[in-house]
Amino acid sequence: MTKKRILVVDNEQYIQEVAKICLETVAGWEVVTANSGMEGISKAQECQPDVILLDVMMPDMDGISTFEKLQENPATKAIPVILLTAKIQAADRRRYAQMGIATAIAKPFNPLELAGQIATALNWNGE
Repeated sequence: MTKKRILVVDNEQYIQEVAKICLETVAGWEVVTANSGMEGISKAQECQPDVILLDVMMPDMDGISTFEKLQENPATKAIPVILLTAKIQAADRRRYAQMGIATAIAKPFNPLELAGQIATALNWNGE
């Protein structure tokens, strides 16, 4: 099995660190972090992650705008995106699904369950 590479895009350092430690420890995945939407877009092009965990609420460029930019770029269009969001309703989930977002994970997330939530959303459990 090849090692999965995850890109975590969140303006909160604490969230980046918790996600990185948990995904590396629990799942053995490689984790790359970015502090903003723009940095996330350039790192996505550069490292071609297996999935992008993307915070919705960020200054300058929010998660939805970042996702739209990723979709416009042929180099990043096929990378699945999972949103991290503090507020999530059924209507939001439907809208995200229609946009092509893999799923949304509520913040604060349980660090020990994060890898499982990602694997389930992307059907990685059989690998």
